[in-house]
Parts: sequence; C-alpha cells; structure tokens
Amino acid sequence: MTDYLQRILRARVYDIARETPLDPAPNLSRRLNNKIWLKREDLQPAFSFKLRGAYNRMVQLSKADLRRGVIASSAGNHGQGVALSARRLGCRAVIVMPKTTPEVKVRAVRDLGGEVVLHGETYDECSAKAQKRCKAEGFTYIHPFDDPEVIAGQGTIGMEIMRQSKEPPDAIYVAVGGGGLIAGISVYVKQLWPETQVVGVEPVDADAMTQSLHRGHRIELAQVGLFADGVAVRKVGEHTFELAQRYVDRMVIVDTDAICAAIKDVFEDTRSILEPAGALAIAGLKKDIADQNIQGKRLVGVACGANMNFERLRFIAERAELGEKREAMLAVEIPETAGSLRVLCERLHGRSFTEFSYRMTEGCRAQIFVGVRVNDEHDRVALVQELLNCGFPCLDLSDNELAKVHLRHMVGGRLPAQARRACAGDCNELVYRFEFPERPGALMNFVNAFRPNWSISIFHYRNHGADVGRIVIGVLIPKAEMDCWSHFLNDLGYLFWEENDNPAYSLFL
Repeated sequence: MTDYLQRILRARVYDIARETPLDPAPNLSRRLNNKIWLKREDLQPAFSFKLRGAYNRMVQLSKADLRRGVIASSAGNHGQGVALSARRLGCRAVIVMPKTTPEVKVRAVRDLGGEVVLHGETYDECSAKAQKRCKAEGFTYIHPFDDPEVIAGQGTIGMEIMRQSKEPPDAIYVAVGGGGLIAGISVYVKQLWPETQVVGVEPVDADAMTQSLHRGHRIELAQVGLFADGVAVRKVGEHTFELAQRYVDRMVIVDTDAICAAIKDVFEDTRSILEPAGALAIAGLKKDIADQNIQGKRLVGVACGANMNFERLRFIAERAELGEKREAMLAVEIPETAGSLRVLCERLHGRSFTEFSYRMTEGCRAQIFVGVRVNDEHDRVALVQELLNCGFPCLDLSDNELAKVHLRHMVGGRLPAQARRACAGDCNELVYRFEFPERPGALMNFVNAFRPNWSISIFHYRNHGADVGRIVIGVLIPKAEMDCWSHFLNDLGYLFWEENDNPAYSLFL
C-alpha cells in the first residue's frame, strides 16, 4: 500500500489531464433519497479517465524508449490516452483496436496522431497482437490497466475525490473492466478513509472481476458482451485483482437496460451524454441503493467516459425507460370485432402510449402490441392485472429480449384472405399517415370519431419524443361511405397523408 500511495502522490498526470469536478446530481439525489455526486472524468481532454494512467506510465520512459515508440491495445479510451500522451511527448504510438470499436473512438485516436490497427473483436485479441508486434519491433507496451504506474495514474481520481469532499462519502462506485481504475482509487481511499466503501460495477455479460473475487482467483470468461465496450475484458489484471481482493468492498452487476437508464439520468442532471461504460458506475449505484435499501447516504459515482457513437442513441433512448421500469411492453388480446379497439383504448385512458401496433388477422381474436408509460414496477403489475380483470388476456413482455429488440419493429403483415375478399367487393382498405398533437386524449379523439361499422385493419404508433404523434392506420371503408370518410378526415383536424400507392405498403403490409 505504501508503495502505491507514493506512486499516486508523485504521479505526473496534470501535465496533460485536468482535475475534474465532483458535481452534485440533484435529480438523482432527490429521486433516490440520497446525496449523490458525479466525478466528471467525462470532462477530460480525451473524454475519459484513461489518459491519466497512460501519461503517467509514458512520461517515465527513457528518451531511447520514446524514440522507439509505444504500442497499446485498446477498445478506444486507453488508445486515445496513449495517442494524446505520445503527441505531448513527441513519440510514435501504434494502437491496436477491436474491429467492433465505435467509429467515434477510432477516429479520435487517428485525429490525435495515433496509428490505428484494427484487429479481432475483443480486447484480448488486440492485446495478443500488440504484444507480438512489441517484441518484433521494439516498442514499449503500454498496458491499459495491469501496470503499477497506470494504476497510480488512475488513483489520482481517488486523491481528488478526497480533496473535493467536505466529508468522506459513504461509498464510491467505480466501473470495472480490467480493474485499473478501481485498483487505483481503492488503494488510496482505503488508506485514508477506511470506512468509505469502494464498490465495483460490471455488466452482467462482462463480469470477470465479480467471478474472480467470488472464486478467489482470476478466471477468464469464454466471451464478453460488447455493449459497454470500454469494459469488455475477459480476464482482469494480476495487479488489479490483488488490489481488488484487499480493498474492494463488493461488486454489483447490471444489465443493458440499467446502463441505458443511467445514461439518461446523467443527461438529465448534467446535459452530458456518457458512453455505456462511462455510465456503468451510476447504474450500479442505483441498483445498490435498491438492493441494499440505502437512504440518506453520501454516494459518489465515477462518470468515467463519454466517447459515445451517435448512432447508439436511438437504442439507448428506447431501452432507458425499460431500465427505469417506467415503460411496460404488453401483448393484449382483443376480440376481432368492430369497436373492440376503442374499448381497449378506453381502459388505458389517461396513460401515455409509447407504442401501439395492430394488424388485422384471421380468426376471432387479435393481438395488440402496446408500449405504455408506468410509474414503476408495481404500477406495471397493477396495469396487467387491471386489463386481465377487464377481460383482456394480457402478457407482460417488458423483460423479453426478443420483444424489446425485434418484435416492436416487426408487427405487420398482409391483410387476411377473408378481409381481402371483402375489399374486392364492398370495401376498400385505405392506408394513411397522421400527425396529431402529442397530448393525452388525442388518440382517444381519433378512436371516438370512428364509425362503428368502419374496421381498423392496421394501427401503428410510436412515441418519438416530439410535440406531435405519428400513426399509420389502415381502415376498411364501405364504398358507399367514402364521402363520409372524406368528411371524417376533414373534420378531424389532424394532418394526414394517403399512402395507398406507397411501395412499402404494397410490399410488406
């Protein structure tokens, strides 16, 4: 411990890094009934804590080592730290990155002057490639986590938290990949604040440290999930594991939905968007509060990175509400009769929909795919029971991965043969897009204005977070009532577009 304390105290991270703020998180604090602070490592020059350890290791290299250059394996953030440090020190840097690395991180390394080599799909494959080149070409290998000087560089975060806190926090939550960050923070904090708990957080599909601590030795995962790519490590470090055994109080594992919810939480408090690994500690903090029934405590979450691919935001936004237990995804069965959809909407009156999908089918029963906002898990359970009590068979799909990732985008299909025959005779199937004000009651106004003898054959609505709602609707209208239908469209007062000639309709619906 003394050796690491000395290393941390003399670490030269501030040649390149900045002391990041310890910001209060008022929304999270109020909602979770604890005093919560965020250690804002996302505000570093490379948007991650990793440059601390990389620079502290590289600044101690000899001039001969710097002339030969350095090489590193990285999922992104460590690579940026090495590249930025190399530019500061005037040496060559080769960064071996997984082919799955988000483009924003690859581009950032190149922009900083690093030579990027894309290889394999995981950190471990990159590490083997980098170390092979290291021996062949005389580079110095800069390990992303299992190096005492890298660990010491990351430990300066613990030193800053101590300096910035008016009194010791009750717990500090730290994301864990290879373990360098939590090793550095814990070895410093535990020497001076032994009562402060240090809690590690890992994704459920990349929990190498959790399993290693449980078994008492380092284990290697057969595979790791890549959503939180910054911590996608199959085997933790030797030095980091030893320090974690001595100084880490416990581990928490979280799923993808919880990480997405944490990204949203931090955005609401800071207007900054963390990457999945960067929000991992906050997701673990929230889960630990729920699991341990923690109240009235002083808690710190290390927001450790913000190198987010913009394309991921759509997925994260969809999963955040599920992660907060504020959305229910339900399969609801209704009679395939005129007016039954209206009855269901009346039962859900007052609730905000996130999704509503229906396609007419053969038979006497129809399945509606519904996303609806709820207050919490108890409210979700109560809603399901309410629908069952009203005679609507209902299946909760909120924890169904197939439904969450795929089904909500797949509801559709062609009109059943019996309905097609009706269309060829007395009815037309007409397809429209509508925009209506995104406010409670707008959907009910639409349904209530519908004539009882008109049948809805397609209905799809998704909440896009805008001030207008958008739906696609298919209707079966008797030819004799086409004038009435035209009056309905004009009187409704919503913008609409006819889509009968749209090739997407003819090909898929």
